[in-house]
Amino acid sequence: MEQVLVTGLGAITPVGRDVPNTWSALLAGKSGIGPISSFDASRLSTRIAGEVKDFDPSEVLDTKRLRRTARVSQFAVAAAREAVADAALDLEGEDRSRIGVVVNTAVGAMGEVEKAARTLDDPHGRTTRRVSPYFVSSVIPNMPACEVAIDLGVHGPVTASALACASGSYALLEARRLILSGEADVVVCGGTDAAITEVMFEGLTTMGALSRLNDEPQLASRPFDADRDGFVFAEGAVVVVLESATHARERGATAYAQLLGGALTSDAFHVSAPEPSGTYAAEAIRQALQRTGVGPQEIDYICAHGTSTRANDRTETAAIRSALGSAADQVAVSSPKSMVGHLIGAAGSLSAMVCALAIRDGQVPPTVNLETPDPECDLDYVPGRARELRVDTAVANAFGFGGQNCVIVLRAPGPDAPARRLE
Repeated sequence: MEQVLVTGLGAITPVGRDVPNTWSALLAGKSGIGPISSFDASRLSTRIAGEVKDFDPSEVLDTKRLRRTARVSQFAVAAAREAVADAALDLEGEDRSRIGVVVNTAVGAMGEVEKAARTLDDPHGRTTRRVSPYFVSSVIPNMPACEVAIDLGVHGPVTASALACASGSYALLEARRLILSGEADVVVCGGTDAAITEVMFEGLTTMGALSRLNDEPQLASRPFDADRDGFVFAEGAVVVVLESATHARERGATAYAQLLGGALTSDAFHVSAPEPSGTYAAEAIRQALQRTGVGPQEIDYICAHGTSTRANDRTETAAIRSALGSAADQVAVSSPKSMVGHLIGAAGSLSAMVCALAIRDGQVPPTVNLETPDPECDLDYVPGRARELRVDTAVANAFGFGGQNCVIVLRAPGPDAPARRLE
């Protein structure tokens, strides 16, 4: 079967506006979580988030395009441009009908929806202001993918799916299918979300899902720690360039990793809570390994979903143990969410990026704030500091609201695919 390679990466996150800065921050254990600045959160019980700092969309898009695009699409375009440049993909020399885009979002343009609703709710709004003529086109969930396609000028398949917090991971699986089916040679894929808004925080706060460690925001996201009290909502985008090994060889590209494949399962249990035993999350891991021909003992690293909620961290631990058996004790597991928070639709593609860079560099990022181990979370979570570790095979877990479980498997490039070296 044709190999599918990761040849380019792009990112905009709470700890960096590109891949090199994001990766160095993660390895250093640097937190990007702080007080909310995008709206007045003083009356809320949760007042912290993982915001993207100093993002100027005018550096990405001209004035006309700025008027029609939501922040969620602006992130996607910025990350996609970086990924394409990183892949050294010369679009002028490519058949653009053979390049596709799969960019998913979980929440999408919530800020634009709130803004329009306030305009209509304002008794003077209908006469002094109006809902933008670009409102509808900016908020529909396929628009980040379409804006990326427009920006790059590519004409292959363009799709978008919503799998809650597993959206970013599934984008890579869908992109891989497009390549293996022969519909595209290259797919620009990943996830994006930008929904740090008042209504979103009201909803998540009343659910009791968010951490309330407002006075120490950098300590608030603490996956697998006994004192965790919820996740930290965040924003950002991570985009990956996938391409067939044949196409990569023809243009002399180098690769970070192979995307071997993955699996999807459903808890079919609850709209927000994971199935307590972790049975179906474990089945997603098990199926992903079976389909890719990878044995549990071959896994060197797992980039965990690791949200810092009491239920998720316990069930993910149980799922890993169930799927890997005794090999679970030999695998390094860590959660980047301890530093960036939960990027929602971009969380899974961030995990894929972390796995690809761990394969390239032989380093895995830590789980920070893991100070008091939860007895029910008893794996090797790489606490506190990054670790030097040869990573040939890595797994990325993503588990979303509604019980959507998506697991992907990456491996070092094969002998016919020149590996990307640390620059």
